[in-house]
Amino acid sequence: MTEEVKFTEEEMKQLVELQQRYQTIQNALGQLGVAKLRLEQQVATFDVEQNNIESQFTEIQNQERGFVDSVNKKYGDGNLDINTGIFTPKEVTKTPDKTL
Repeated sequence: MTEEVKFTEEEMKQLVELQQRYQTIQNALGQLGVAKLRLEQQVATFDVEQNNIESQFTEIQNQERGFVDSVNKKYGDGNLDINTGIFTPKEVTKTPDKTL
């Protein structure tokens, strides 16, 4: 039969230290896992909001095109001073008729 051996106080201290370090590292890994999950949730929320804003951007571009088309049909080509609301039609230059 083998004889039992008792660890020294120093060996027991080292063992406890190792166990505490393992526990600290496991806790840190758990905290990182939770932090990563939260970041992934934030990214998902960001992506949804970004898609929403991009859709709104496309919608406003379409509305602007429709407005410009309707104004061009009504007033013709020209320039609008957005501060005064005054529209200045573009001068139409006619090319001379070159009939011989």
